[in-house]
Amino acid sequence: MTTTPTTHSAGRPASAARVEHRIVVPSHVPMVGLLGSRDSVLRAIEQGFPQVDVHARGNEISVTGPAGDVVLVSRLLDELVEVVEAGTQLTPEVVTRSISMLTDATAKRPAEVLTFNILSSRGRTIRPKTVGQKNYVDAIDANTITFGIGPAGTGKTYLAMAKAVQALQAKQVNRIILTRPAVEAGERLGFLPGSLSEKIDPYLRPLYDALHDMVDPEQVPKLIEAGTIEVAPLAYMRGRSLNDAFIILDEAQNTSTEQMKMFLTRLGFGSRMVITGDSTQVDLPGGVTSGLKVVEDILIGVDDVEFCRLGSADVVRHRLVSDIIDAYARWDIVVSGQRPGRQPQDRRTPQRGGR
Repeated sequence: MTTTPTTHSAGRPASAARVEHRIVVPSHVPMVGLLGSRDSVLRAIEQGFPQVDVHARGNEISVTGPAGDVVLVSRLLDELVEVVEAGTQLTPEVVTRSISMLTDATAKRPAEVLTFNILSSRGRTIRPKTVGQKNYVDAIDANTITFGIGPAGTGKTYLAMAKAVQALQAKQVNRIILTRPAVEAGERLGFLPGSLSEKIDPYLRPLYDALHDMVDPEQVPKLIEAGTIEVAPLAYMRGRSLNDAFIILDEAQNTSTEQMKMFLTRLGFGSRMVITGDSTQVDLPGGVTSGLKVVEDILIGVDDVEFCRLGSADVVRHRLVSDIIDAYARWDIVVSGQRPGRQPQDRRTPQRGGR
């Protein structure tokens, strides 16, 4: 690889000097995988660095632009080569996340995050896609109780489920217990048709969906019947001691402080807990404090308990989801009159006009 300054016109400042860096890609790395369909990866790099020109010819890539940007793009391409070598498909979204990791100067390299295997199941591998997700997975490995707090689409429940299945396959635990509070989001359980079990089942469906992604659907009923996997409402946890289990509490923002205490004290020997929730989407009735919102203040200083906060940068759904989350956060600040960074209090949508 060589770096060669280009020729510039006489009045251009030194800070605007453009250099060229040539990168020779190893012959065993498929260029189609590195460049993307119709060079979509290269286009994404140029969108991330508007002053840089990237061109590929054979297995050689030339990067031309301001010296600082050229250095970053060269590092980015080195990271993307490692990602391709690990078998991860490159997309414009992967490139955007990798650029964010490099420009934010995070402690973790893009290749370290994007090639970390959590679980291989049903012909595909589940990996973290952002630094926040990698920190979350590391926290689950390092602590007995881990809280994953963040908005929709950040992979809180999905990654916790992957770690649970991994722990079961490795015989670190004997069973998986999945639970969430059956709190209505505008509807009343009593008005839904069917038996109590049929009424509760829709609240547990997201857990079943994640489970079916990681375990052969034909095996799930057998594992549930054998008690190896249990999916139940939070109310069913009362009075139990849960030993040798990987326990996930989903939608924890809809627990009261009493329910949160009840759940946490179910922890038995050889077990691990992951509690996930979004403190901005509380469906509890007025006057009831969310247990998720106060538990960090209560457990501060308690060893072997970790709180991981995920944000809009960790959203792995459509790009608009991240933008929507940021827009609501700004609206919350304006309506509540609070400074950025503080948690807004529960409130109803403000009424406009009179009654």
